[in-house]
Amino acid sequence: ALKGINFEVRPGEIFGLLGPNGAGKTSLISIITTLEKPSSGDVKVFGTSVSEDSNKTKKQIGIVPQEVVSSGFFNLEEILNYHSCYYGIKENSVQIKRLLDRLKLTEHKHKMMRQLSGGMKRRMMIAKALVHQPKVLLLDEPTAGVDVELRNQLWDFVRELQKEGVSVVLTTHYLQEAEALCDRV
Repeated sequence: ALKGINFEVRPGEIFGLLGPNGAGKTSLISIITTLEKPSSGDVKVFGTSVSEDSNKTKKQIGIVPQEVVSSGFFNLEEILNYHSCYYGIKENSVQIKRLLDRLKLTEHKHKMMRQLSGGMKRRMMIAKALVHQPKVLLLDEPTAGVDVELRNQLWDFVRELQKEGVSVVLTTHYLQEAEALCDRV
């Protein structure tokens, strides 16, 4: 599905990968994040090959996968602190507070993931992807199965990130979403 694919995402751009289920969108995201190895070719993040220096490239990328990943026995604040440490950030309370506030999760910060609604879980996945302030955000079908209000809130937040200079790669099979958000598809 990815044979011959070649593209570049500019700083601060929202780049859309539009296609039906099975087109290879998630496979591409998995290759960018080194979860899968390409059979040929290379992926570079800000000039660095993901296969040659995956640690450097991973620090520049945040990912919101299609599936909500539950974090067992930790509350939201603990998850974000733990995830910050994964990126070598031991004190990240200002960024964590900013994300919890912006994504309307502050009043739920002491809850476990399993106690949240589907929409709140989706917002938490976005907070987790942004806790280390990446330069690139990969959104793998972030609005699949969410209500219209949450979809619009997510779109607004993505536009804010773009204004902050974050590059966004959005995979979707919704033409309306690609047209509404993306600079290029």
